[in-house]
Amino acid sequence: MTTPDRRPLLRQMFDAAIAAAQPALCLPPHLPGKPKGRTLVIGAGKASAAMARALEEHWDGPLQGLVVTRYGYEVPCERIEIVQAAHPVPDAAGLRATERIRELVTGLTADDLVIALISGGGSSLLVGPAPGLTLEHKQAVNKALLASGASISEMNCVRRHLSAVKGGRLAAACHPAQVLTLLISDVPGDNPMDIASGPTVGDPTTRADALAIIERYRIEVPAAVREWLSRDESESVKPDDARLQRVETRIITAPQMALEAAAQVAREAGLTPYILGDSLEGEARDVGKVLAGITRQVALRDQPFQAPCVLLSGGETTVTLRGQGRGGRNVECLLSLAVALDGLRGVHALAGDTDGVDGVEEIAGACITPNTLERAWAQGINPRASLDDNDGHGFFQALGDAVITGPTLTNVNDFRAIVIDAPAK
Repeated sequence: MTTPDRRPLLRQMFDAAIAAAQPALCLPPHLPGKPKGRTLVIGAGKASAAMARALEEHWDGPLQGLVVTRYGYEVPCERIEIVQAAHPVPDAAGLRATERIRELVTGLTADDLVIALISGGGSSLLVGPAPGLTLEHKQAVNKALLASGASISEMNCVRRHLSAVKGGRLAAACHPAQVLTLLISDVPGDNPMDIASGPTVGDPTTRADALAIIERYRIEVPAAVREWLSRDESESVKPDDARLQRVETRIITAPQMALEAAAQVAREAGLTPYILGDSLEGEARDVGKVLAGITRQVALRDQPFQAPCVLLSGGETTVTLRGQGRGGRNVECLLSLAVALDGLRGVHALAGDTDGVDGVEEIAGACITPNTLERAWAQGINPRASLDDNDGHGFFQALGDAVITGPTLTNVNDFRAIVIDAPAK
């Protein structure tokens, strides 16, 4: 029995997930009424420029502002200035843009409205070191966090306490103006304080929590970072702070919505979709092994689902870097899945980041087929050695199975789809 090539279907599902999270579609229904005073737009994230354009197209009153997005994610706007900066490690351009945003929100009145456009990637793009810290300190901590295996929630807890803008500080700086934050979620659980490290959201975590995370993962940080975290001034703005009473937060799209769009594509192709969850976390290779176990049970036992079907999931895995490869977390998860499946017939899969960038590569992810390992060995590539070297990108590029989207102008986190056609028993 010949299994059809499911890679075109996988790409259709991935594209549908990305399309469902486009700001032009999901932002307009959430726009507020016009204020008595000024309307100021600020923002940060990979989707922030596209969000700004969608806002401009549906706002006919006076408008000004500045948002910072990732290099290559710029979208032309007429009234809102778009600045580009680095991600995932912050740079001087992000520092300058953040300083300008802080200046823009200075001296606002109770009649003014601030619309904050926040999406994934904002943690590195909106960079304002706390007193006594420098951009170099923030860069060093960010690199160490990315390599540590800490969850996104843990990383953002540390970031909030080392920042002059995150952890509600930017919203506090807008007081007494009304603040409406429109969020595109890229984090498991859709917790607003973890999206771009919550610049306009009160933070219940503490500096002691941040220090505990540094200790837990044995993260080497500059002495100035430890000294700052030992001081009461390093505490973030708490949810009950009076300066946040006129702050409203709305999530305008999230990973679940993207998965549901992909599920509809599967149905139209005659396959039953099952969404396993939109917030799966853990080491990427471990998640790959778990997904392989579920896939085997479906393919060989018709449990808990019957093939043919599609297993969909989202969330954000982590990678503890031990090798010298090129990353990133989606291709590491996918390569782990392929190794664990060991050429199981009737299984195709795709894993990718909906922002179009997996790790630091301009590659969204990759696909696997039943003969992925066979093709690798034919080229002299050892799949397990590639996995041990954290070299998922190198592995899949050599096979021609990398998935490249270019800038997607949105970000609703990781996307995984596994198509299971019943193998011959």
